[in-house]
Amino acid sequence: MTTTRSPATPKGVGFRSERGPVLAALMLSTGLVALDSTIIATAVPSVVSDLGGFSQFPWLFSIYLLTQAVTTPLYGKFADVVGRRPVMFFGIGVFLVGSVLCGIAWSMPALIAFRAVQGIGAGAVQPMSMTMVGDMYTVEERARVQGYLASVWGISAVVGPALGGVFSQYVSWRWIFFVNIPLGAVAAWMLARRFKESVTRRPHRIDYAGAVLLIGGCSLVILGLLEGGVSWGWTSVPGLSVFVIGAAMLAGFVLVERKAAEPILPLWVFGRRVLTGGNLSAVVVGAVMIGLSSYVPTYAQGVLGTGALMAGFALAALTVGWPLAATMSGRVYLRFGFRDTGLAGNVILVMGTALCLLLGPHSQVWEVAAACFVVGVGLGFMASPILVAAQSVVGWDRRGVVTGINMFSRSLGSAVGAAVFGAIANATLAARFAHPPAALAGRLPSSVDATSLVLAGHARSGGRDVTAFVRSALYGAAHQVFVAVVVTAALGVAALFLMPRRIESLADD
Repeated sequence: MTTTRSPATPKGVGFRSERGPVLAALMLSTGLVALDSTIIATAVPSVVSDLGGFSQFPWLFSIYLLTQAVTTPLYGKFADVVGRRPVMFFGIGVFLVGSVLCGIAWSMPALIAFRAVQGIGAGAVQPMSMTMVGDMYTVEERARVQGYLASVWGISAVVGPALGGVFSQYVSWRWIFFVNIPLGAVAAWMLARRFKESVTRRPHRIDYAGAVLLIGGCSLVILGLLEGGVSWGWTSVPGLSVFVIGAAMLAGFVLVERKAAEPILPLWVFGRRVLTGGNLSAVVVGAVMIGLSSYVPTYAQGVLGTGALMAGFALAALTVGWPLAATMSGRVYLRFGFRDTGLAGNVILVMGTALCLLLGPHSQVWEVAAACFVVGVGLGFMASPILVAAQSVVGWDRRGVVTGINMFSRSLGSAVGAAVFGAIANATLAARFAHPPAALAGRLPSSVDATSLVLAGHARSGGRDVTAFVRSALYGAAHQVFVAVVVTAALGVAALFLMPRRIESLADD
């Protein structure tokens, strides 16, 4: 085997790996997370039809993304302490256990709990893949390799929604989780055989107090955002309490990190413009991704009346455009710089989300796919440069933390986005059902779960006019979510302007 080392890798860390097979294994590992992210989107209507709880379905995304987000910084720190290999294997193992549990879930609360287990595993898989690439490849090579990793999302975008549609339409939605098992087993086997590293051990002090405060604070804030206006009023005692306690825990987290010998989320990250701007941009990327991934399939099926398979292919266009743009972005940012490339991508992203806003109740599926493709191109030109920029300014002993925080920011954006967009959709639906046409008075079910009548593909005892009303309500909810997505994308421009045009190494700071 050959020994590979990034120019920024210290002498105490050795890699005895064949880069080609390792890259293939990392692509499979990334596919483990990517496939699950795309495959469940088209299965949501089938899951809701089987288990009920339409108002709870945003939790299928947010709990997964929340546990993924809050564990990522911890994995990044462990990777800099014990190496990338054991952290990656732990993540794959936990993710597969969560997948099996999701496949046998008997109720919506159980499925939500098991999605949390999946998220704990996914919190290690994606950032470790990105960190290992940063270790083995130079800045010039990463331009190409990041495109390869991004292409996994494109492949998963086509295979995932297709499998999700086929399983939910012809077999069972439960199989969307079981397909993770062989993929994860192959990825783990390849990494075990091909990726070897030797890390010089030295004493470390893990900041467990900071980790507990970070997990608790973020969890409470997300809980307040998701359930506000649904389980309790925004200004009620429970609604205010979760935000106050969550904010207090996050404030305590900051105080702990200032004194910690080896903080989980080092505060020096927030003092560097390149990292602060990049992490805020990652928040925008995560929020836009989850907003469209959650509500494009629901819009296509519930409003346009397409099947799960066609809805999946419409969403797949988003993550097809992403890897194509990511591959090209390498040559662009080497010539024009990370920030300017990211800004160009952000402008394209705003244009794509604006196209989603123009979708109406009678649009064609190809119009949905075209809008998603433009969004994907924007994300590709935006996400890859900011990640490579973050990795390029630090040495090996900080690369895991920096990559982990960037992934944490993206996951946190997705978790907050799922909560906020879910609250917007639920509030819109609740308002529509609270004031139905006089002709439908007394004929509508008493909650927004009436949307399952449409998502299940039949109106049961409601009649055509009830189904038409529910479709109209779903369109109103999806449209309001698309408005919020456009605003979110526009905020990314301001975040990118925080990054300097010229980026210098911080490895010796």
